[in-house]
Amino acid sequence: MIASLRVWLAHLPLSLLVGMTLTSALVLTALLAPVISPSDPLSQDLYNTLQPMSWRHPFGTDAFGRDVFSRIVHGARYSLAEVCISVFVSCIAGTLAGMVAALVGGAVEQAIMWVVDIVFAFPGIVLALLILSLLGPGFLNMLLAISLFSIPVYARLAQNLTHTLQRTEYVEAARTLGAGMWRILYVHILRNAAAPILVQATLTAGAVILSASSLSFLGLGVAPATPEWGAMMSDGRNYLGIDILPSLFPGLAITIAVLGFNLLGEGMRKVMDG
Repeated sequence: MIASLRVWLAHLPLSLLVGMTLTSALVLTALLAPVISPSDPLSQDLYNTLQPMSWRHPFGTDAFGRDVFSRIVHGARYSLAEVCISVFVSCIAGTLAGMVAALVGGAVEQAIMWVVDIVFAFPGIVLALLILSLLGPGFLNMLLAISLFSIPVYARLAQNLTHTLQRTEYVEAARTLGAGMWRILYVHILRNAAAPILVQATLTAGAVILSASSLSFLGLGVAPATPEWGAMMSDGRNYLGIDILPSLFPGLAITIAVLGFNLLGEGMRKVMDG
């Protein structure tokens, strides 16, 4: 069994293996954060601010004496929540809109895709800033903003996949036998389109982390003192001339997380292309 597993792993792309390793590390860190972190991420020690790396503080401390390592470990939970919520909402909404538009066709398809194109016309971060300026800053509002500007990607992909799949023989046969639109959508189209949509979701996950960190860096995401990576970089930017560690390690965490999801998506795409 071990030999078979080694043979199977040897045929997988390196990008997929590295991506699986990095994303698995992110998930495990988020799940085991209370066990891994040596101290409370919110606990302040004003007598030990901006301390260098040590056994007690592996990544040093920030301007409030909080352990940077503990905050990064707990910050993995926020990054994972950002990915799960934003990707789920945008994937479901965009896929449903694109598939229904393609199946119904006509004026309905034009109307849906015009709305998609209008949203697509705005740069993602600009649209997020506009939404947050209307709704106000906050973690949930930030996730809603990120989800909205991610929807057009899935809508366009789902529309193209549906147009291709509904011309296949088994869909034509199901339609001839009297299958309704929703049955065709679920049984014949969604199942066959799931793989490329999943790959797109994996590739989008890295952009979600990057966008959420950027908005938190600007003060439009999580509440102050929350151990979120973008907010941590924002807190440490005023002390770069004194100590770079409070901003360096959150930035590295963002880089590794984004790289992991991008490599995972690229590896899955290579496996699909075969």
